[in-house]
Amino acid sequence: MKKAFSLLELLVVILILGILAAFVAPNLIGAGEKAKRDLVCTQMSSVAQALKMFKLDNGSYPDTEEGLQALLKNPDPDKYPNYSTQPYLEKLPKDSWRNPFTYIKKDNTFDLISFGADRKEGGEGEAADIYYSKCQK
Repeated sequence: MKKAFSLLELLVVILILGILAAFVAPNLIGAGEKAKRDLVCTQMSSVAQALKMFKLDNGSYPDTEEGLQALLKNPDPDKYPNYSTQPYLEKLPKDSWRNPFTYIKKDNTFDLISFGADRKEGGEGEAADIYYSKCQK
């Protein structure tokens, strides 16, 4: 005599798995995008530390026009005579969607922007822009 599961036992197991999936799936669906957004804030923090070291050595942040490239190579030896002998970053990081960060100098501070999943300015929800100034809150 062969031993096997009955149709009723299989239906009960499938029902239990369906109920578990209904509770677990909603929590997992948005986790990937949230992780990407959190990683962007972490990457922005490392760029911000390099910018702060730049300011410590040179007295000001690089101009918006000089951008983050100023962390790799001295854009103007006359303007920044105390530039570090080593670059402030080995290479410029990109956001979770493989796009470069946008740098904006504002008076005596700065902001970094990632355009998010849609890779363009603006957007809502998962496509919303990510600002370093808002990551800190």
